[in-house]
Amino acid sequence: MKFSLVIQASPFSHQSTATAFRFAQTLLDEGHELFRVFFYAEATLIANNQICSPQGEADLPQQWQTLAEEHQLDLVVCIAAAVKRGVIDDNEAKRYEKASGNLRETFELSGLGQLAEAIAVSDRVITFGA
Repeated sequence: MKFSLVIQASPFSHQSTATAFRFAQTLLDEGHELFRVFFYAEATLIANNQICSPQGEADLPQQWQTLAEEHQLDLVVCIAAAVKRGVIDDNEAKRYEKASGNLRETFELSGLGQLAEAIAVSDRVITFGA
């Protein structure tokens, strides 16, 4: 079965992003396809490369990145929500005249069209929110 995930809650103040990560791992372990993970609203903070997890805590951004690299996952961050929260790639940094981007590797800025496509091609779309 083909799944897509939509994550909306902040990875630093709500359990939803960690729950979505465990759900994604389980899907993949069970042999399902994970078409796309779409980070929206406060969840876009997961892609900020400047955020560091405190010592002794799970590094959730790194865990998502590792999972994506191992399984060639599509981690999409809503561009409108991300820019509003200061998460930008190098192209957006130039556009907004900022010194540099801070988008974590393996994450991609894109629009709601990516979410619409995920909904259209997936058998199930599961939303994790606050």
